[in-house]
Amino acid sequence: QVQVVESGGGLVQPGGSLKLSCAASGRIFSINSMGWYRQAPGKERELVARITTVGNTNYGDSVKGRFTISRDNAKNTMYLQMNSLKPEDTAVYYCKVVYIAFGAEIKDYWGQGTQVTVSS
Repeated sequence: QVQVVESGGGLVQPGGSLKLSCAASGRIFSINSMGWYRQAPGKERELVARITTVGNTNYGDSVKGRFTISRDNAKNTMYLQMNSLKPEDTAVYYCKVVYIAFGAEIKDYWGQGTQVTVSS
């Protein structure tokens, strides 16, 4: 079994900041990458940011320069620092973990999601 726990969502005013965390645990041999995706009402799920074990990152165009993804490999934990938040950042944010299981197969696992609301 794999567990993914997301935290840090909430309500913030435009221009404010939030920091999301995602911790993975369970039957994981190693993690390939971790990423944040978001889905707003009526829209498709989209990539926010992704980071690999060696620290390579990529960001969605709408968040470049405002969001920063980081990772603590020893803790299998990923963070997303979100600054200069805009109302259009409002969405449910999901953590996705791509990992190698003990049987050597590559799998992925999604968290339950955490709500981020940007509103005055």
